[in-house]
Amino acid sequence: MARVHRRAAWLAVVLLGLSVLLMGIGAGVGSTGWSSIRNLAGDPAAWQIVLDIRLPRTLGAWLAGALLGLAGAVAQGLFRNPLADPFLLGSASGASLGVALALALFGASPLAASWLTTLGLTGAAFVGAMAAVLLTLALARGVQHTLRLLLAGVIVGVVLGALGSLVTLMVPETMPAMQAFLLGSTGFVGWPACVPMGIAFVLCLTTAWTVSPVLDGLTLGEATARSLGLPLGPLRLALVAVMALATGAAVAQTGLIAFVGLAAPHLVRSVVRTTHARLVGLSALAGGVLLLAADLLARSWIAPQELPVGVLTAVLGGGYLLWLMHRGRGAKGAV
Repeated sequence: MARVHRRAAWLAVVLLGLSVLLMGIGAGVGSTGWSSIRNLAGDPAAWQIVLDIRLPRTLGAWLAGALLGLAGAVAQGLFRNPLADPFLLGSASGASLGVALALALFGASPLAASWLTTLGLTGAAFVGAMAAVLLTLALARGVQHTLRLLLAGVIVGVVLGALGSLVTLMVPETMPAMQAFLLGSTGFVGWPACVPMGIAFVLCLTTAWTVSPVLDGLTLGEATARSLGLPLGPLRLALVAVMALATGAAVAQTGLIAFVGLAAPHLVRSVVRTTHARLVGLSALAGGVLLLAADLLARSWIAPQELPVGVLTAVLGGGYLLWLMHRGRGAKGAV
């Protein structure tokens, strides 16, 4: 047990070090790629760009990745499924529908234009994600039955995703903006976006750490968890709230970022097997590192053009999971 604690501590130190290093690099990488770092010396305008654009974007990318990594660890523990991801309760489809409706209504009437100006696409995405989760809970009749909750989330995700596509097809001029949202980007993240993500991260991490014993109990089965005296209903509801808030806050600011929430817990578990109290924190750190590294690659690979970060995370995260599957199959064959 002491060895596991040491490995978890070392992993936390490594991930924190990588986070600081990548944030430093991210603050220096601009539209011209890595050459932007050399232009910082003695240039007040360049430093203003760093403080107002690059630094909040870098911090926002880390926070979004951390939220998705934390939500992924909670989802996999709650559903006892290593393939569970933060979007399992329909939040991604709800956010997409919210953005599609907001774009379709923009300019349709003075009231709609005023509403969109006040709320913004970010607010529309967050409201859509929260509404999808509430609809999932209503269809599942609460959180008492994990399988029913899972099936309700899948159904809500499919239906709301189809409705979002229908809205986009009915109003074709919204397609470019919807494509940018669906591919994911950190290019528009500023200091105002970092504040709500930071608050959501602190709330979600604190709540997940507090109720993490129920995740440890669920690994032994629901009957065993109940025999341990765990109040599964309220604690499940708290975990679903953590998933919804973390996913909604991240998606609202960056769009749909694939595979970060799925890959981050797997990355942590490939290094150390520990309790969920540590796993959620380590997965958050791993998610922040993954998305920040992908964002740096998206900015610098074909600079001055920029790749959608969601595409990179899907390719890199999917490739990593395929490698894990191949390694596990090889180890099983060797045994």
